[in-house]
Amino acid sequence: MKLRLFVALALPPTAVEALVRFRDAAGDPAVWRPLAPETFHVTLAFLGWCADAAPAARVVEGLAFAAPPLALGAPLLLPPRRARVLTVAVDDPSGGLAAVQTEVAGALAAAGTFEPEARPFRPHVTVARLRKGARSPRSLSAAPDPVAFAGGAVVLFRSHIEPGGARYEPLASRPPG
Repeated sequence: MKLRLFVALALPPTAVEALVRFRDAAGDPAVWRPLAPETFHVTLAFLGWCADAAPAARVVEGLAFAAPPLALGAPLLLPPRRARVLTVAVDDPSGGLAAVQTEVAGALAAAGTFEPEARPFRPHVTVARLRKGARSPRSLSAAPDPVAFAGGAVVLFRSHIEPGGARYEPLASRPPG
């Protein structure tokens, strides 16, 4: 059986609450399908379809990292020309999150479970997806509160694709420390 896997940084309740407020203010329900708050995360590595979660779980469980200081940044429509998702940038002033992502990607690649992307890491949280048949706006009138927070656990998730949207099942995690 193939598993759809990704590794992500978990968010604390203060960040999730601010993201919900932004999603509700910016996400016109005729245009955007809001995502459930329990799905909010910062993707560090998307592995795609894999036969076995064990190598990625070992990587996640073997991480050692400090919680990076982060903040919610500007709203983003991605991709920029024909946006399909409403997101919020995550500001990483210390570079700590980028370092965690580099470590995760490198360890997953060494384990043979991940091919690093050529594009640079752009930390963000997706809060809504474009509805089928809707036209993406070119700009937004709302912005998230610039909430500062410490990054949470790094989690290996299995993504279950369902008619109402994806459901994420945590398979392994490592808290900062």
